[in-house]
Amino acid sequence: MPRDLDEQVFRYRPRRGEEEGAPLTRRRYNTLADRWQGSLPWAAQYGVSPHWLRHTALTAAERVGGSYGITRAYAGHAEPADATTTYIKAQVGDVARVLAALTGEPHPLASA
Repeated sequence: MPRDLDEQVFRYRPRRGEEEGAPLTRRRYNTLADRWQGSLPWAAQYGVSPHWLRHTALTAAERVGGSYGITRAYAGHAEPADATTTYIKAQVGDVARVLAALTGEPHPLASA
């Protein structure tokens, strides 16, 4: 069954009898950030946070060949309502191509 495109990707491990786990909460992300900053001196020094990781991933997506429109779609940002960006749209295959380039793994939806 296809997933809802607005659904969160990162989830807890499913409990017994569940098909999938609950989405991670903001609190869980903060707990993980506290752990890695406590364990990795460089992470604390640079203030590595979930937002920092998102920014880094989006920068990498743009640099591996994602246009502004593809990077915006990769981020899950809403379509802005101005004249220029009305024409800058990304297809699912474009976003999958960027994901494949970042992970080094093929993606069945990646467009050539």
